[in-house]
This record gives sequence, C-alpha cells and structure tokens, in this order.
Amino acid sequence: MTSETSRLMEAMDGIIDDSVTPIRTRSLFHRLIDSFKRTASLQNPSTIKMNAMGAEESDTKAGLHRTLKNRHLQMIAIGGSIGTGLFVGSGSALASGGPAALVLDFAIIGFMLFNVCMALGELAVIFPISGSFTIYGSRFLDPAWGFAMGWNYTLSWLTVMPLELTAAGIVIDYWGDTFNLGIWITIFLVILLIINLFGVRGYGEVELYMSIIKILALIGFIILGIVLTVGGGPTHEFLGGKYWHDPGAFADGFKGVCSVFVTAAFAFNGTELVGLAAAETENPQKTIPRATKQVFWRITFFYIVSLTLVGCLVPYTSPRLLQKSSSYDASASPFVIAMENAGIKVLPSIFNAVILCAVLSVANSSVYGASRTLCGLADVGQAPKIFAYVDRKGRPLTAVALSMLVGLVAYVNCAEVGIQVFNWLLAISGLSAFFTWGSICACHIMFRRAWKVQGHTLDELVFKAPFGIWGSVFGLLLNILCLIAQFYIAIFPQGDRPNADLFFQAYLAAPIILLFYLVRKIWKKTPFMTPTTVDLVTGRRFIDTVESIAEERAERRAWPWWRKMYFFLC
Repeated sequence: MTSETSRLMEAMDGIIDDSVTPIRTRSLFHRLIDSFKRTASLQNPSTIKMNAMGAEESDTKAGLHRTLKNRHLQMIAIGGSIGTGLFVGSGSALASGGPAALVLDFAIIGFMLFNVCMALGELAVIFPISGSFTIYGSRFLDPAWGFAMGWNYTLSWLTVMPLELTAAGIVIDYWGDTFNLGIWITIFLVILLIINLFGVRGYGEVELYMSIIKILALIGFIILGIVLTVGGGPTHEFLGGKYWHDPGAFADGFKGVCSVFVTAAFAFNGTELVGLAAAETENPQKTIPRATKQVFWRITFFYIVSLTLVGCLVPYTSPRLLQKSSSYDASASPFVIAMENAGIKVLPSIFNAVILCAVLSVANSSVYGASRTLCGLADVGQAPKIFAYVDRKGRPLTAVALSMLVGLVAYVNCAEVGIQVFNWLLAISGLSAFFTWGSICACHIMFRRAWKVQGHTLDELVFKAPFGIWGSVFGLLLNILCLIAQFYIAIFPQGDRPNADLFFQAYLAAPIILLFYLVRKIWKKTPFMTPTTVDLVTGRRFIDTVESIAEERAERRAWPWWRKMYFFLC
C-alpha cells in the first residue's frame, strides 16, 4: 500500500464504515459503499407509539450517532444564530425603527428566546429524541399540530438553503463582480455536500470554527465601537448619543417598533437548533443545560451591546441602509457602514469575510435542521418512510439529499424572475420562528402539567427552566404579540398602502400552517392531548434516578462559591 493511498484512507475514515471487516482486508471503495448502507437495527428513541391517541405507531429503526461533543454544542449555542440577520438585517431594522426600536425589540425577542431555550433545554434533557421540539408538539399538544410544526420547520430551512447559496455569491460581489453568480452557487453547493458527507461531526466541526470567527469579530467590533463612540477614531469626533437625539431614537413611532420584530426574530433564528441536536449529543444531560445557559450571554453581550453601539455610530437616515440590492448586501451592513464612516479602510473587507462565514454557517445549519426534522417526522409516520433512512455513519441520507436538491433552486437567481420567486419562497416560512418558539413554550407548559398530574415531582428533573412554567407562559404570550404586530404591519405596511401582495408576502406562513393542521386533523381525527394522556415514558432517559440527581446536587453544594457561580451562569 502506497503512502498516498494510506493517507487517503485515513482522510476518508470520517465518511466510511470499517466496523464489519478490518481495514486492511477491504478496499477503500467497498468500505465507502458499505458506509451508505442502512444502519444496524436500533430502536429509535424518538419513536412515539400513539395509536391509542389517534396517530400512527412507528416501527422504524434509526441510528443517529451521538457524536456531538460538549465543545460543539457550546459553540453552536453561543454563535449558532449569529448570522446575516444581525450583521446585515439589523441595517434595515435600524432604518425602519430607529436605534431605540432596534435595541428594544431585540431585547424583547432576546428575553423571550431565553425562556424558550430554557424550556427546550428542560425537555431535551429528559427526552433527547430525534426531531426534538417538532415531535414534542405531537406528544404534548396534538399530533396534527406536531405534524404542522414539523413541516413548517422543515420548509423554513429548505427555503433558507437556496437563499444562503445565493447570498454567499452576493457577499463575494463586495470585492468585485468577477464571476457569474451560478459559479459561486455551484462551488458552495459542493462544499456543503462534502461537509454533510461527514455526518453530524462535519456539521459540528464547521459550526465550531465558524462560531469562533463570528464571536471574535463581534468582540472586536464592540471594542472598536466603544473607541469610535468616545472619539478615539481617525476623525476624533465624539459621537456619544448624538444620533439618538438627531435624527432621533424612533424612526416611525409604534409602526416602526412593530416592523423590527420580524427582523429581530430572523436574527435569532436557529437558536433552537441546540434542542434539535440533543439526539446526536454525546452526553445531553450535562451538555444541553450548559448550552442553553449560554443564550443569556449571547443575547446580552453580542446582540444588545453591539446593536447599541451601531445605533450610536450610524444614523437611521443613512441612505446606504436603504440602498441595498438584497438582504445580504454587505455594503448595507451597519457594521461595515460604521467602519467606513470612521475612515477605516481595511476592516470593512475583513468584516465582509466574516459575513461570508456567517452565510455559509446558516446554509450548513439549514441542511442539518431540515434533514434532522424530516428524519424525525418520518420516524413517527408524519413524512414518507424513505426519509427515515439512516446509514451506518449516522447520516439521514435521503433527508440530506432532499435538502441538497432544493438548494438547486438557487440557480433561479441567475434569471430575471429570481427576486420575485425568492420573495414568495421566503413568505412561506416568514413567520416560522414565532410558531416554532410558541409551540415549544406550549409544550413545556403541558409537560409540566402532565408531570405533576401523573405523580412526578420537580426533584426528578435533572435540569429545570429557571422561571418554570411562568417563563413559558410569558414566552408564549410574547410570541402571540409578535404575530399580532406582524399582522398589523402586513395590513398597513410601512411607506405603502394596503396591498394584497405585500400582505401575503408578510403573512403567508400563517394560513399555510393552518392548512397543514386542519387537513391532518380532519384526515387522521387526532385528539387533543390532556395531562393524563400525555406519554411521559417513550424516549425518556430513565438512567437519571432521583438518587443520582440528589448525589450530584450534594456534590455541587460542596463546591466553593466561585465554582457555584460559574456553574449557575455557564
């Protein structure tokens, strides 16, 4: 065996399976082919036997591998949702609502997300199942609602995939329009395919390094922003709160505040992926609680602090905020505008490279989110069984293949009708986040009620949401208020008259979700769940007994105060 062949076989070790025949007795080709075969018969922990409740009983076998490590999950939690919504989308939000509305809305959505993630963390620790929160809807609320939420979430990520491929090409155009957009789409599509051939470890490793890049960039911008605000930039102009007074804190009053909610939700979209990754996490009991706690720091430090500085450095009347070619035009990023207004020459290009990393990170997450959700739906009979296929390396191959095929829609942007097509594709999933987050809160409320009614105590829970059931009630109400605010903006759009096209582009997701729910409800005659009928057994982790939890808590009580504080915060 040549040294070149040996190195190639080592490089392919993350893709191919060598569990059946020793490496040296099998060719690289045969090992590669065998890795795509169906996994050994393992009972899927996500299986929900709901025949008695009006839904299908699944006997599908699955083998998603628990190979995501603590370092992967921590970085996914901290930097997973930091993307173009923050780097670029915040520019249109600043122009629509002003700096006060920008900070206020992001803080409201952030606090809501804190409660959502705490609720999701509690559920994911005790039920680390494939499909996660989309399956929780079937278990705790109504199988028809879980079906609607699962397909809503899948469609939202499927539509994001081609958008991000296109966006990556648009971001590169910042340095000059040298190549056709279709060339960049092809390159990034191939890159994403290679990443996903390495399964969940490929996703985790890419997100780890992408998150590090995004976090370092934001920390650097915060330091730079403070320096520029106090007059330490090349122009030595003290800005302080100048732009909060002139042109003002609010751009369009109440309507401006309402308009920023959806942008803020888009910026936070993907936070819930921590719960989706629970089924492939090495030790969900310890890693999920730590990951969900990181949400607080991300909200406070990275979003609120950076956006407060953006409001101090860029006036909402800046024409560049509105002169963007798309939602991913880096020249319209308030972060880039702030640097260029200060007369800094090199950093804008560096930050554009960070935006490119953020775009590819979201594209990578879209493949993961869509494929795992679709696989979970297929496991419980809510999607075609073919999407439940998992190979020996733990890859849901058919679900991943569908995600990659939908990515080909990105080539539509090479035609003149591309913008119109994508506006309607985005409309399908425009409100997805609010429905997903609200559903998670409702599931947690019903879980707590069922847990009590069926004779359990909170001492049996390894991880408890800090604000308990009331945090989820607050989170659910905020999601409903955000949907109402978006409905108001859809009927009375900013700077335009009431228009049917604008209304459905802003609110099309709601009737689609309702249609999915009603059709499934009528067809399958699914029942509403009650605290006594909720299944608290299937997929539950029984290894964590009350005794082991008590021992762990007794050990924590012996820790020094600084370690207790660190554990509480992180």
